[in-house]
Amino acid sequence: MATEQTLLKTILGGKAADNLAKHRQIRTVRDLLDFWPSRHRSAQADLGHPREGEYLVAVARVARKALRRNRSGRGSRLEVAITDGRNSLDLTFFHAAQGHDRGLIVGEDYLFGGKVGRYRGRWQLAHPGYTPLEKLDGDTERGLISIYRHVPGAHSWTISECVRLVLKHLDEVPDPLPAEVVDRRGLLSRDEALRRIHTPRSWDELARARERLRFEEALVLQVILGQRRRQQAQIATRGRGRQEGGLLDAFDERLPFTLTAGQEEVSAQILTDMARDTPMHRLLQGEVGSGKTIVALRAMLAAVDAGGQAALLAPTEVLAAQHARSIRALLGDLGEAGMLGGAEHATRVTLLTGSMSTQARREALLEIASGQAGIVIGTHALIEETVSFADLALVVVDEQHRFGVEQRDALRAKGEHPPHVLVMTATPIPRTVAMTVFGDMETSTLRELPRGRQPITTHVVPTDKQVWVERSWARVAEEVRGGRQAYVVCPRIGGDEDADATDGLDLVSETPFEEDDFELIDEGAPEPPARPLASVHEVLHTLRQTPVLTGLRMEMLHGRMSADDKDSIMRRYAAGEIDVLVSTTVIEVGVDVPNASVMVVVDADRFGISQLHQLRGRVGRGGHPGLCLLLTASEAPSAQERLGALAQSSDGFELARLDLSQRREGDVLGVRQHGGHSQLQHLSLLRDEDLIIAAREDAGALLAADPDLTAHPLLAAEVESWVDAEQAAYLEKG
Repeated sequence: MATEQTLLKTILGGKAADNLAKHRQIRTVRDLLDFWPSRHRSAQADLGHPREGEYLVAVARVARKALRRNRSGRGSRLEVAITDGRNSLDLTFFHAAQGHDRGLIVGEDYLFGGKVGRYRGRWQLAHPGYTPLEKLDGDTERGLISIYRHVPGAHSWTISECVRLVLKHLDEVPDPLPAEVVDRRGLLSRDEALRRIHTPRSWDELARARERLRFEEALVLQVILGQRRRQQAQIATRGRGRQEGGLLDAFDERLPFTLTAGQEEVSAQILTDMARDTPMHRLLQGEVGSGKTIVALRAMLAAVDAGGQAALLAPTEVLAAQHARSIRALLGDLGEAGMLGGAEHATRVTLLTGSMSTQARREALLEIASGQAGIVIGTHALIEETVSFADLALVVVDEQHRFGVEQRDALRAKGEHPPHVLVMTATPIPRTVAMTVFGDMETSTLRELPRGRQPITTHVVPTDKQVWVERSWARVAEEVRGGRQAYVVCPRIGGDEDADATDGLDLVSETPFEEDDFELIDEGAPEPPARPLASVHEVLHTLRQTPVLTGLRMEMLHGRMSADDKDSIMRRYAAGEIDVLVSTTVIEVGVDVPNASVMVVVDADRFGISQLHQLRGRVGRGGHPGLCLLLTASEAPSAQERLGALAQSSDGFELARLDLSQRREGDVLGVRQHGGHSQLQHLSLLRDEDLIIAAREDAGALLAADPDLTAHPLLAAEVESWVDAEQAAYLEKG
């Protein structure tokens, strides 16, 4: 008999086991059982909706066949038409055609698998695999057909046979879930769930198996997050409570505007956390332009008032420099300690980036080490060993998803006492995502926009309608000649050095997918050639030749430029010396130029919803309404849905849910684990909201009664297997 740790080679033999190991990193019985079918189907003929390049697995009937001589006169080919009664598809066999002629019988149903192509306007499978339905477990009337993700060299039905063989040799699988949880939630055992997920006899049986296995994933993850919360609560640090008559009070008195009710509430939560003797660990999320920077600055001033320093970690030099400029402007003489005209009890704001000159870097390091710099703003350069703080009290991480666990921990370790941590994200996060991915943090949310923020109108502009495109550039010219400024955003840098550089943009595929079938794509097959993406260099050149834009001052900005050049461009743009800034997504977050009123996004279909929402948030920040024009050449339904939703809604949380439902959760959340897989293989953070809430309740009860899971060794072992270096990084990154 076999256990979950048994190597597949001892059961399946070399060839099948080698294919699974090579292409899917499946080596043990546990690995194979965790390789759930991507979907299930009845034995009813159904070709679905073929898409070019897809690896299709479908049931169909042979409608007709013909053995024909090749035009070269050598050999023959078999041409077959299959149908599901509604749609048809052609098959072509060039090798061993006569053998396939005998194997395929007109009027019989088969399960086919192969790469979809187009030939003379018709869908085609070239030399597909197939098997008679009667060979699938001998009785397809009694059960469902399991369809697995494509494994080169092994058809879906071959994997089914491997699973059935393993299940015949398998001892009962131990259950990591406590018996009381299984009974209370009415769940199947793990052993029964695994058998039913691979060989279900009905849709109801399949649903119960999926529910059990998804709950297991949710519970293990919530136990991990619960343990982290308990560990954090046991760490001691120095409370950094608000000091009366300090910098924070002086700053509040000078504010030229009134904080929103949301800003007041969230600031109070943060200041209360910082006054405690356990480190704060809080996520601050908010709508574009909701005023997160002011809230973070008030926390940093409280840290300085309490005798410590605050460090703000930004993902790019452009954003770090923007933060430094805006915070210095907000503080005025309160941020000019030691300078002529500085306030009596002022602090100093110091910027540290990797591309600073040696002299400027030396001066910044001295200010940080001596404590003269109360507020330190920087990029990854803050993490380097040469950076030493006098007393690091607060770490603010901007755009948390851009950093790994090692980077954040390296900065946090620079405090003599464990510093308080405030994580900011400008990407609205659905409730269940925040609960699951940031489940070890307290969460604060800003929804209300400050008074004076202008509405942003968004329009989708199909590039095949030349009149619309010309009108878009005319609108840019009108805004500029009215005294305002424009952004033009491109997905690629271009230029001679690297024509494919994208400034780290996570491009969205134009190919739509559905949850149950996206994993059937043949990962080993070349993708169809994609249309070239617009680049900053090319678009800037084109715009300079566009008559309606003649005379406008245009410049480019992208991540490959030197820090001095990027800073110079942003300063000139902020000062109104540049009319149109053509850039990559380096201006996505944090950049604040109130005079910018219009944004054009070229190839907008290649950006995710949340990213587009962030980008358009760069306009309408002053006294003029914002306009966002989304140029697209794509006719893909998913792209049209994405852009249409953005044009119709300004609710970032609603758009974030749509973004998550359209894209793979691993892609959206940055989830990665051994072999490129996520531990969350089957749990949907949107679909399984009630299940996640229930698992969180059960995890809390288990840990309250048994923090070390001493009474539940199998659950403890499962948790241990999840928490390796990469998985810990996932939990931190989100």
